[in-house]
Amino acid sequence: MVENKYKAKIKTVEELVDAIGTRPRQQKVIMCHGTFDVVHPGHIRHLMYAGGKADILVASLTADEHIKKANFRPYVPEELRALNLAALDMVDYVIIDKNEAPLENLSRIQPDYFAKGYEYVSSGLPPKTQAEKDILDSYGGEFIFTPGDIVYSSSRIIEAAPPKIGADKLLSLMEAEGITFDDLRNTLTKMKGVKAHVVGDTIVDTYTYTAMIGGQTKTPTISVRYEGQDDYVGGAGIVAKHLNAAGADVTFSTVLGDDKWRSFVIDDLRTAGVHMREVIDETRPTTNKNAIVCADYRMLKVDTLDNRTISEAIVEKLVNAIKTVESDCVVFSDFRHGIFNKATIPTLSAAIPESMFKVADSQVASRWGDICEFQGFDLITPNEREARFSLSDQDSVVRPLAQKLYEVSKAKNLILKLGPRGLIAYRPTEDKEDVRSFFAVDTFADDVKDAVGAGDALLSYATLAHVAGGCEVCAAVLGAMAAAVECEHDGNIPVTPDHVLDKINKSEQRANYEG
Repeated sequence: MVENKYKAKIKTVEELVDAIGTRPRQQKVIMCHGTFDVVHPGHIRHLMYAGGKADILVASLTADEHIKKANFRPYVPEELRALNLAALDMVDYVIIDKNEAPLENLSRIQPDYFAKGYEYVSSGLPPKTQAEKDILDSYGGEFIFTPGDIVYSSSRIIEAAPPKIGADKLLSLMEAEGITFDDLRNTLTKMKGVKAHVVGDTIVDTYTYTAMIGGQTKTPTISVRYEGQDDYVGGAGIVAKHLNAAGADVTFSTVLGDDKWRSFVIDDLRTAGVHMREVIDETRPTTNKNAIVCADYRMLKVDTLDNRTISEAIVEKLVNAIKTVESDCVVFSDFRHGIFNKATIPTLSAAIPESMFKVADSQVASRWGDICEFQGFDLITPNEREARFSLSDQDSVVRPLAQKLYEVSKAKNLILKLGPRGLIAYRPTEDKEDVRSFFAVDTFADDVKDAVGAGDALLSYATLAHVAGGCEVCAAVLGAMAAAVECEHDGNIPVTPDHVLDKINKSEQRANYEG
């Protein structure tokens, strides 16, 4: 395999020192260091110039965990960045620096020359560069500054037009984990029959369709003609339907009002195959969100709801359901419409049996919620906005934000949803500094029509994959594929395994350059 030829250039520091020997050497060694997120003409010029100044060129790159320069970085994971450099003829060896700065490796490798771009010296020596110089001086090494007539920014290139390398990144991740596309298919099959218990807020989503008549002459009032109405079960109800469509045996515990929507919700979910454990609260309405649509525009949304916390009596009924419903996993689907809040979450969480896989999702599109209130859960799946809200952090770039949320929430697994940029996942490892403690998955969506419900589909498939197979990467990939399927259809439709299987097959074809 041609790729193996280049992989042979990628060394650990120990392997590199064995290969080049110690000073003094007959062959001169020059070392370059950088992120090399997208290898562009400026990098090529830098490496070509450096390679011409010595016999052996070592390219050192910063590990993923230490890249915090810009949001959604690194765009290219370290294994692929290393392979990109190894494929260049002028590069003899590549190392991935696990340290935040190259100081330790400079001391161990002791290159004859350390190449830097001219911008690092054009206006005086920065403190970090001075630290590098001190190490070079300690053993007799030298700086070489490459010409700086052309400067390119990887960040600007990525933000302007991100290269489409999703298939390459997926292959790199799967290879590093020893996962195949057959493993994804097998996990999908094993999901059937998993017993899932969803607890959460039901929402009935109504779309009232109208046509424009015109404006009133005496008042600034828009006049429209009623043309029809569609009603859908949403909120935690659609999570239950996604899980059911994926092959799970689903029980749904929720709170409904004693109104016309009560029968609609129960009939819809039972028809879908979901076991209902509804609690009726005569003091509140079933949550209904009515969007008034004219042509393709949502003119107005009228919500009928009561966000007061549920009574202690209802909490006790939900606690009893959580304790007694036979299930492999419990999913708390929180939309902040009365069931979940600071007072009830500890009680409801404590009711979950130890053996059950615990999942929480807290959606705060129009409400206040905090995913960190679900402490110590096996899986949480917030989006970036929800993460920033929980941490009161609007400034951190995404990866440090995800790591902070992972630590504060004490979750065993975190999937941070990033919309069109895919997801970043954190998982338990013996060493939290291990690069395998987090990984990214690009979106699989080819033609986005409607992104509503993508997070619910991801939550459902990721949950079942965790329970069925226990593989964090398989769970994240299958969840991302289910989200992509949802995005490619109008409306929040339950995603089936056949939909996801088609995504697996297409991804495998692309990975093998067949489509």
